[in-house]
Formats: sequence, structure tokens, C-alpha cells
Amino acid sequence: MSGTAWIAADWGTSNLRLWAMGDDGTPVSERRSDRGMGTLSPDEFEGAFLDLAGDLIGDGPCDVVICGMAGARQGWVEAAYTTTPCAPIAETATRVPTRDPRLNVRILPGLCQMSPPDVMRGEETQIAGYLAGAPDFDGVICLPGTHSKWARVSGGMVQTFRTFMTGELFHLTATQSILRHSIGKGWDHDAFPDAVAQGFNTPGRVTTDLFSLRAASLVGGTDGATIRARLSGLLMGIELNGAQDLMTQGDVVLIGAPDLCDHYEQAIRAIGGRAQRAEATAMTLAGLIAAHDRLKEDQT
Repeated sequence: MSGTAWIAADWGTSNLRLWAMGDDGTPVSERRSDRGMGTLSPDEFEGAFLDLAGDLIGDGPCDVVICGMAGARQGWVEAAYTTTPCAPIAETATRVPTRDPRLNVRILPGLCQMSPPDVMRGEETQIAGYLAGAPDFDGVICLPGTHSKWARVSGGMVQTFRTFMTGELFHLTATQSILRHSIGKGWDHDAFPDAVAQGFNTPGRVTTDLFSLRAASLVGGTDGATIRARLSGLLMGIELNGAQDLMTQGDVVLIGAPDLCDHYEQAIRAIGGRAQRAEATAMTLAGLIAAHDRLKEDQT
């Protein structure tokens, strides 16, 4: 396909998403695949990429800039972490040997933190995308997900960050604990902020508060939608308690799936905070563009 100057790709555990970029810096094509890192062995990545994008690269050579789990230890090629405090986009990227000579593939590194130990891979590109439009930002960025990231950003650098397993804990508790017998479909919009405040104010009571949800369904007749909302609220409140020292000033910037950001925004308001939103896909693409521009500068 003509008009492709280079390709930006976000290769996660479950999915691959890419954009063919034109000479003017805007996407000319967008494609998706369910062939994420978790489904591939290292020697299968190149074929998976060409299956999705082979017709986009023409005769080559074609620059490909990738963020996400393709750079994990189990991915295409491991891209070593950059240690914080640091800019979210490193000055270098890991070059990937390819069989197809038309490809010039580089994978962006994730970030790591030594104390307390922590890692992120992919979210740093969204942070870079946000900073591309707000280079003087000084505050905290929250990236909700299965493992939510909270990053303190100042001076164009990620100073520190923290990961919370809230989404995974919710899934495990809702599907594998005794609460699976009490949780139903739907959502109780009034119960959620109350549970957030409870988890935030009394995090040490989490194990007894969780069992109280089971008891409430047995002896109080509390419906499954309320139990679901209260479970989410309790766990999210505990997360906010653990992140409160990062929320030193201004609004929390949320970057993530819209439905999940809705809950985080409501939870932050429940403890007296404020939040604003940035669209996740747009931030990923903006970060990949910033990385490509940075890599081009280093080659000149």
C-alpha cells in the first residue's frame, strides 16, 4: 500500500494494534489482530506482523516502532527497562533482527523502579503521549487496568510510580472466592462511592469487610448488583489510600478504557479529589509518534 512512511504498533498480551503513518505524521491506515504476545513464541512474531501489515510496507525499508509486551522477556526480543527517574521515552530502542530485509523494527523499553521494585511496559508510551501535548505537566497520571499504574510526573520525567493489582484482585475475588455466590450482574451506582470511602478510610479492615459482603447477601438479602459495586468500591478505595501521597496537587489525569475511567473518576470524587481524562488510544499513538521523532533525531 502506498503512502506508508513508517508503522507504529502497540503489541500487548492479548492484541496487536498498528497504524500505518503517512509522511505528514498522520495515520493512513489502522489494523488490529488478536495475536497478542501471550499467543506467540518469539520466532512467530515476525510472521504475525507480516500477516497483518505485509502489504503496508511495500518494497521497504520500513521503520516499525513498537511499544508494549512485544518487548517482554517472553516477547519478540526483550527490550531492557529504563530506570526511573527518567523520561518516559528513552533515547534508544532495541533493534529486532528480522528475516525480511524490508523491516527496520525497534521496540521501546518499559520503565522499572528499584525501590520499591516495580515495572511498567506500554503505559510509559501513553504517559509520553500525554506529555507531548502538555510538556509542563506536574502531577500524577493514573492508568487504570488489570494492574493500575500511578505515576508521579514532573519536569518531563516519571519520578516514581506504583502498580496496584486491583483489577486482578476484583476478578479473582468475584470468580474464585466465596463471594462468587453473591455477586450478580448490574451495578449499584449509589453503593459504589460509599464502599470507596469505606475502603479508603479503613483499609486495615478489608478482609472482614469483604466477608461482610457475603453475609449481607445471606442475612440481609443484598442483591448481586450491590455486592458487585461494593466489592469494586472497597478494593478501589484501598488503592486510592495507597496512592494518596502521590496526589499532592491538581487533578489526577486518567488514561484508560472509558468505562473503567468512569469508575475511577467517581471513586476519586468520593474521597474529595478531582480527575480529568485523556483518551487512551490517542495517547498511545501520540507517544509512538514522539518516540519515532526522538529516534530519528538520534540517527541524524
